[in-house]
Amino acid sequence: MITACAVDDLPVGESVVVTGDVAIAVFNADGEFYAIDDTCTHQDASLSEGWLEGCLVECPLHAASFDLRTGLPTCLPAKRAVRTYPVVVRDGVIYVDTGGQEAVA
Repeated sequence: MITACAVDDLPVGESVVVTGDVAIAVFNADGEFYAIDDTCTHQDASLSEGWLEGCLVECPLHAASFDLRTGLPTCLPAKRAVRTYPVVVRDGVIYVDTGGQEAVA
């Protein structure tokens, strides 16, 4: 597990990126925390810089949208899902389970 940030540092509607071998975006969607690959599967754009509405994030480049719960695209031009990661909140800190993947907060 990797440390993303403190709960207090990620307000509702915002995101933070954890960088490393793979960039991971962590979102606070209405008080629930979700983690996905930060890179859009359509083109190399940072999803953490996109627009968050409920559990959907819209890519800032071509408006592809992804469901944070499943990683599945909800519209074109994206056709492939982004990887999702389990999120754990413990003692006021958000952790992402990367399955042993290296990342640095």
